[in-house]
Amino acid sequence: MEKYIGSNQWKWVEWNSDKMKLTQSSNNEEDPVMTAWLNQVGKDKTNSLRVTSLENGEKVINGSLIYKQSYTDEKDYKIFHFFLTCDQLITADLEIISIHPDMLNRQLARTNNAVEGFLLFLGELMNEMLVEIDQFEETLKTLIWSVRKRNEIGILELVYKRRHQLLICKNLLIPINEVKMAIDEVNFPDIKDGDFFSCTCKRIERAMVLLNEYEHEIDSLINLEEVISSHRGNEIMKTLTVLTTIFTPIMAFGALWGMNFKHMPELEWRYGYIFSIALIIISTALLYYFIKNKGWTGDLLKGKKKGSFFK
Repeated sequence: MEKYIGSNQWKWVEWNSDKMKLTQSSNNEEDPVMTAWLNQVGKDKTNSLRVTSLENGEKVINGSLIYKQSYTDEKDYKIFHFFLTCDQLITADLEIISIHPDMLNRQLARTNNAVEGFLLFLGELMNEMLVEIDQFEETLKTLIWSVRKRNEIGILELVYKRRHQLLICKNLLIPINEVKMAIDEVNFPDIKDGDFFSCTCKRIERAMVLLNEYEHEIDSLINLEEVISSHRGNEIMKTLTVLTTIFTPIMAFGALWGMNFKHMPELEWRYGYIFSIALIIISTALLYYFIKNKGWTGDLLKGKKKGSFFK
C-alpha cells in the first residue's frame, strides 16, 4: 500500500513481510542505507534502532519495534519495521487496532510530514498500551486487598506474576521512548513544536510514570509479604518450641516410668498412679506459668483476628 498524505503530500508505504522479501530481491539500486535496512528487516526479531544519513545528507531513522508481547509466551509477540525520513515513511507489519481506519485517515490528513505521521502511529500504540496499563491497575488493586483478606502462598505467587507483567510492559515502553529520543536527537524541522510530538511525548511520559508508581506498589507488596511470612514463620517456630517445652514433664515422667528395671520402688506404691498424675499436672502447670510469666508465649494463645495481618 502506497499513499501520499496531507497538504505536503508526504509518502507512506505499508508493506507486509512477503512484500519486503520481494523488495529486497528487486531493489538493488536503492540508497545503501535503504538497501541495508531492507536486508536486515527480515532478520530483526528484537528491538533495534539506527540513526544514519542518506547519500543526499538527509537524516533517517530505521529499525524494528516490538509493540505487543504475551505475558505467558516469550515467542508470542508483534513487531513492526520502519524507515523514516522527513518526507517518507515505510512500515512493515504495523497493525493499529485501537482506532477506526476512517478516523486514522482523517488524523493522517492533518499531518504535515512523515515524522508527524510516524508520531501519530506511536501515539496510537501508546494508547493501546495505556489501556493495558489500566487493566493492570484493576488487577493490582484486587491483589492489594487480597493480601489483607487471605494472605497465603497463592497470593505471593500472584504478586510475582504481576511483577513479571510489569517488567514486560516496561520492556515494551523503553524502546518506544528510545525512538522518541532519536526523533528529538535528529531534530527534524517543525516537529518539536507540533501537537503530534507533544501528544506522543506526554503519553510516553504518562505510561512511564504509571509503571514506575505501580512498580513501587508491587515492591511494597513484596516487602509486606516478606514481613508477614517472616513473622508467621517465627510464630510457628515459637509455638512448636513452647509446646515442646510445656509437654517436657509428661514425656520425661512417661519415659521414666516406662522403663523395665526389676527394682522400681514406685511400682509397689499404693497411690503411685495418682501421685504420678498429680506430679505430671503440677510440673506442667508450673512450667507453663513460668513461661507465661516470662512473656515467652506472646500472642500464641490468642486466635487470629479476621482481616488482620498479624493478630
